Amino acid sequence: MKQKISELIKSDAALTEAALGKYLSIGDPRIPVIFDAMRYSVLNGGKRVRPFLAIEFCRLAGGRAEDVLPFACGLEFIHSYSLVHDDLPCMDNDDLRRGKPTTHKQFGYANALLAGDALLTYAFETAVSGDNPAGQKAEAVASLSRNAGAMGMCGGQQIDLYAETHKIDFDELRYLHSLKTGALISCSCELGCIAAGLEKEHPLRRAALEYAAAVGVTFQIIDDILDVVSDEKTLGKPIGSDAEQGKTTYLSFMTIDEARSRARELTDKAVAAIKPFDKSEALCDFAEYLCARDR
Repeated sequence: MKQKISELIKSDAALTEAALGKYLSIGDPRIPVIFDAMRYSVLNGGKRVRPFLAIEFCRLAGGRAEDVLPFACGLEFIHSYSLVHDDLPCMDNDDLRRGKPTTHKQFGYANALLAGDALLTYAFETAVSGDNPAGQKAEAVASLSRNAGAMGMCGGQQIDLYAETHKIDFDELRYLHSLKTGALISCSCELGCIAAGLEKEHPLRRAALEYAAAVGVTFQIIDDILDVVSDEKTLGKPIGSDAEQGKTTYLSFMTIDEARSRARELTDKAVAAIKPFDKSEALCDFAEYLCARDR
């Protein structure tokens, strides 16, 4: 399983990288810094988890990878902008991302802020740039906007900032991560179904959201574990930063073993949601991969 899924991840990542590179070939010699900062922030070896989910749900629903790539790249631009802003001194104040200096360390605070803004707005232009029917484009933009905004990722980030100076309980922590991490993962799975032409009430679309909710929490639990047990070289970013900033994490409420057990339960739930669908093996294997990851 591990070798097979790792090869598929690399293959989908290569498709995504090629498309991201094409979309980021834009530029203006009179304002080179913002375009350099945008490319630096995106084309830096990310895991491409969200595009993978979009591509594989599109395939599972009977579509092709090329049908969903504009949506997937738009989503990855939103994810990348969020990391640029998350690393800023006013947020997490991180110096390292994926083994390289963060965007504000490389280009300066103001240029990083602008690059993040530019990626966010370019995401929507990218999403509607393909040959998808107008109805699909409208639905994709609505999903991107909803999941990236105040009722999604940005709302989760605000709770995360609040939690740096205030104690939050377990339910509040779960809500935080359902927005900050889970919203874009749910969006990924939904975009794949949209690009394949599935209606909102299709059973696979409902199953996709159940799958996304489970793997989204698993992803965050494993992140919290790795922040304690891994090292900077493996993760490509500082470790122990959550504890240093006084953040509430899943390990504030459970031991590492209990957290791994919870991740296991959620992975089983994700697999159960989509296993009844023909050719869902890749996504089942991917859920297992996320649970077992070490970076």
